[in-house]
Amino acid sequence: MQAPRIDKDELIRRFNLQPHPEGGFFRETYRAQSRVTRENDGGGETRSASTAIYFLLCDGAHSAWHRIRSDELWHFYAGDPIDIHVIDANGRLNTTRLGNALTHPGAVFQAVVPAGDWFAAECSSAAGAALVGCTVAPGFEFSEFELAASGALEAAHPEHRALIARLGPAAR
Repeated sequence: MQAPRIDKDELIRRFNLQPHPEGGFFRETYRAQSRVTRENDGGGETRSASTAIYFLLCDGAHSAWHRIRSDELWHFYAGDPIDIHVIDANGRLNTTRLGNALTHPGAVFQAVVPAGDWFAAECSSAAGAALVGCTVAPGFEFSEFELAASGALEAAHPEHRALIARLGPAAR
């Protein structure tokens, strides 16, 4: 079933979305006032317990390969499905289709990317547009955001070389 078209320019304006370093557009919508410390964080630094953003993919843009130190929960809001590609610590590739689970076959409304795993996302069709949300706990900090160097990621996972190259930062 064809998703209803969304007006990307209207969404960018209405939600005051800004370009994101990994691709697409975003705006932080929530940062918890509660602070937490990760048990495995040697520095004992506190961070927000949780953060949330709106995230828009459109015009053939993709979310380039990156990883963060917290779990990230993706939520589907509107538009076309997106494919979230995750390479886990054992090098296994898993792709989850995020979309309207009632109308997009094989799609789910929510998907989790585990902390530390490399991941990238793209609209299921090159001409697609999707508005999603991402919730991170403990909260997202740009200091913990790592954009992949495609050559290094390809060398570490040669079995996924074509997908890594296609969705790398240089592919934009």
